[in-house]
Amino acid sequence: MSKKFDVVIIGSGVGGTAIANGLAAAGKEVAIVENDLWGGTCPNRGCDPKKVLVSAVEAKDAVTQLAGKGFSITPQVNWPELMAFKETFTQPVPKTSKESLQSVGVETFTGNAQFTNEKILQVNDDTLTAERFVIATGAKPSILPIEGKEHFLTSNNFLSLTEMPETISFVGGGYIAFELAAIANAAGAKVHLIQHNDRPLKAFDQEYVKEIVHQLETKGVIFHFNVDVKKIEKKADSFVLTDGKDFRLTSDLVFCSTGRIPNIDELKLENANVTFDKKGIKVNEYLQTSNAAVFACGDVLSKTQPKLTPVSTFEGNYLVHYLTGETAEKITYPSIPTTIFSSPRLAQTGITAAQAGKQEDDYEVSSIDATSWFSYHRVNEPVSKIKIIKERKTGLLVGASCINKRADDLINFFSILIDQKTPAGELAKLILAYPTIASDLTSIYTND
Repeated sequence: MSKKFDVVIIGSGVGGTAIANGLAAAGKEVAIVENDLWGGTCPNRGCDPKKVLVSAVEAKDAVTQLAGKGFSITPQVNWPELMAFKETFTQPVPKTSKESLQSVGVETFTGNAQFTNEKILQVNDDTLTAERFVIATGAKPSILPIEGKEHFLTSNNFLSLTEMPETISFVGGGYIAFELAAIANAAGAKVHLIQHNDRPLKAFDQEYVKEIVHQLETKGVIFHFNVDVKKIEKKADSFVLTDGKDFRLTSDLVFCSTGRIPNIDELKLENANVTFDKKGIKVNEYLQTSNAAVFACGDVLSKTQPKLTPVSTFEGNYLVHYLTGETAEKITYPSIPTTIFSSPRLAQTGITAAQAGKQEDDYEVSSIDATSWFSYHRVNEPVSKIKIIKERKTGLLVGASCINKRADDLINFFSILIDQKTPAGELAKLILAYPTIASDLTSIYTND
């Protein structure tokens, strides 16, 4: 059956859904295609269920830190109960997401979308034509091309584990590995993290990365740096990892956590004359591809901005305004806070200390050890460190990094101060509830 729309969106994650809802509200005839779980990665098998599991890390850490200071028993995580709680969040998502789109007049199609030419999309037996298309198919876990790669599990599998094994290994040193390692460790597993070099979390402040490694090591996580795994063999009920040299590790489960790749394999982009590379679809400053009728947003893009859920939503909302003619401006990104939800948390936004170090005439970096500050000492946090980057000419905050249990909250405050170009003097005029993380901001900003 052939059907015509104003806009067809491929992918029902946060970016695609934002576009569909916005365009439908503007009176456009909109269709959306999904080949997996309606709602996309974040609420089904990404940030939302992960954060539910992180709640166990938070609770265990909070009590453990106060051992001998009001608590004498360290809590144990009941993994099946925790997973059952997680399911109460994820189980309803596909149905409610699809029904929500349909309720605002968006026509939904389930199946693989493939371009047959520049303005025609095939979905099963349906042929969809449109003036505009938006690709928002996101990304999927990458798998190392090594011998025995079929034994790898991914973050998708981790978030569906019915039982936590005794030993679990993560190959890769990115944010997924650090987050899942912290969860598995809190749940009682013996955790190994294997990285091919000695620079995990390479996009983050390396001083703080070393600190987070140290803190996880004190909890029992075992790191193997400069180990390039070449082979996985199944032996009885376990797996053996080797590097072709001296490294040999036996593990109950092995997860590939080497990042994510754009989900474009089945789209047949060449038929639509859409240009892409290994990082994703290439777009201009209007999120328009090499085919003027096709746009793209979210994790499927080849871009320098972090591939995060709120960035996808931001890009989706921009496309609503652009495609309805409400704006003709290029997309402009604010500062983008990003957080590693490990134990402790690591976050950054704006200009990094490494970038500032290359332009010392323009920026100054201040390092603050806040471990003894009341906000952190009252819960006996083992470490709290903060770096802020200020522009020398104006004194304005332009970047920040932090490592502590409240880094996810703190980094959002820093992003607001950066984007609002708030001087330290203006911040000092505010009355903020005390004692809170926010009430520390003046001391941090004016610290020399």
